[in-house]
Amino acid sequence: MTEKSYRLYGYRWAVLGVFMFINATIQILWIAYAPITGPAARFYGVTDLQIGLLSMVFMIAFIPLAIPVSWLIDTYGFRFAVSIGAVMMGVFGILRGLAGSHYSLVLWSTVGIAAAQPFLLNAWTTVPAKWFSIEERATAVGLVTLASLVGTALGMVLTPILTETISIPAVQLIYGGIAAFSTVLFVLLARETPPTPPCPPGQETRALMLDGLKHALKVKAFWFYLIISFIGLGIFNGITTWVETIIRPRGFTPTDAGTLGALMLVGGILGAVVIPPFSDRQHKRQRYLLLGFILAIPGLIGLTFATNQILLFASAFALGFFLISTSPIGMQYAAEITYPTPEGTSNGLIQLFGQAAVVFVYIMEALRTPDGSFTPALLLAVALMVFSIVLITQMKDPTGIEKRASASPVASSTEVKA
Repeated sequence: MTEKSYRLYGYRWAVLGVFMFINATIQILWIAYAPITGPAARFYGVTDLQIGLLSMVFMIAFIPLAIPVSWLIDTYGFRFAVSIGAVMMGVFGILRGLAGSHYSLVLWSTVGIAAAQPFLLNAWTTVPAKWFSIEERATAVGLVTLASLVGTALGMVLTPILTETISIPAVQLIYGGIAAFSTVLFVLLARETPPTPPCPPGQETRALMLDGLKHALKVKAFWFYLIISFIGLGIFNGITTWVETIIRPRGFTPTDAGTLGALMLVGGILGAVVIPPFSDRQHKRQRYLLLGFILAIPGLIGLTFATNQILLFASAFALGFFLISTSPIGMQYAAEITYPTPEGTSNGLIQLFGQAAVVFVYIMEALRTPDGSFTPALLLAVALMVFSIVLITQMKDPTGIEKRASASPVASSTEVKA
C-alpha cells in the first residue's frame, strides 16, 4: 500500500457542509411550534398536547423507519438515501406552510417531514466515515450535531419573534422554503465517496448490515449506550418539546421560553465544538461521556427550580453544554465498539432508541401537576441521569483505536484539494 492510496480531500468539508445544512433545517421544522405552544393552540383551536404532538410525531415516525432507512443507507449509500429524505423534507415543509389554519393538514404535513428525518439522522456517522480520517470522525459528527443544534436554536428564538409580526402559517412557509433550498444544495454538491479512501485498508470496510446488526447487539457496552441514548435524548426532547409549558407556571413568557431553549442549544453547540476534539486527540470516549452526564445534573436541577431569569438561563446553558456534547462522542464510541458493523446501522439503532424516548416526552405531560408544574417529571429526569452515570462507569474505551488512529492519513499522507 503506497502513501497515495489513501488521503484526505478538501472537498470533504463541502460534503459535510451541505449535510450540516439539511440537518439544521429539519431541526427548525421539528421545533418550530414548541416555543409558541400556547399561542399556536389558540390559533388552531386545539390543546397544548395536540401542539406537542407536532414535535412528538418526529419521534413516533422514527421508530418504524429507523432500521429500513439504515439498510438503505448501508446498501445504496448515504447520498441516495439522504437525497430522498431531503426532497421529502422540502416538499412537506412547503405544504405545511400552505396549510393555513387547518390543524389536520398541518399535522399530516408534519408526518411527511417526520418521515424524512431518519434519512438524515441515520447518516450522521456514515458521512464522516466515507470522507474523514479516524482522528477526525468524532469531530465531524460533532459538527453535524452542532448544525442540528443551530437549527433547533434558530427555531426556538426566531419563531416567537416572527409570530409577533406575521402569521404562524407564513412563518412555516418561510421555514419550508429554507428546507427546499438546502435540499437543492445537497443534491447538487454531495458526493458519496472521495476518489481515494481517507484511511488505510480495513478502516473503511464494514460488515453487511444484517451481519453487522447481529454483531452490534452482542456487544454489552453498546446496549449500555443505547439505554444512555434513550435517557439523554428523552430528556433533551422532553425539555425542548414542553419548554414553554415547563416555565409558564413560574411566570415566564414564550419569549423567555425561546431564549431558554436557545441558550441550552448554544451551550450544546459550544460543547459539541470544544469537547469532541479532546476525545479524538486522546482516543478516549468513556471519560468524556461520564464527565458530561455528571456535570449536566446541576443544570437540570437549576432548570427545575429556578424562579429568576439569570439562574434559569445559566442552568439551561450548563445543561446543554455538558449533556449535548456527549452525543457526538457517544455515536463515535458506538461506531468503534461495534466495528465492523456499518456506521449507518449502529447510528440508526442509537437514533431509534433515542427517538423511542417519545415515551418519556409523553410521561412528562402525564406527570404534570394540576397547577401545570413539570417538577415531578424533571426530578425523574435527574434520577435517570444518575442511573446513566452508573451505566457509563461499566463501559470501557474500545480496544485498538490507538493503533488504527496511528495509521490514519492525518499522520501519513497529505491533504489534497478535490
